Amino acid sequence: MELDVLFFASYRQLVGADRLSVTMPPRSTVGDLVSAVRARGGGFARLPQRPAVAVNHEVARVDHGLQAGDEVAFLPPVAGG
Repeated sequence: MELDVLFFASYRQLVGADRLSVTMPPRSTVGDLVSAVRARGGGFARLPQRPAVAVNHEVARVDHGLQAGDEVAFLPPVAGG
């Protein structure tokens, strides 16, 4: 299945891209996707093992099942005050 993966702020700078198309097997989870993206090496390998992730604009856990066409966003930590 094909997924649209988005990177924001510091993650975009880390991986050198703002979006990526990723093909995953059926019944993959967010955790599977994170592992596959990190396995690309380079800046991708420096992404956290358990980043905050949103699937179709809703924060999702690592065991969340993915569907073809989902939009998955890696959300970097935010600091402020």
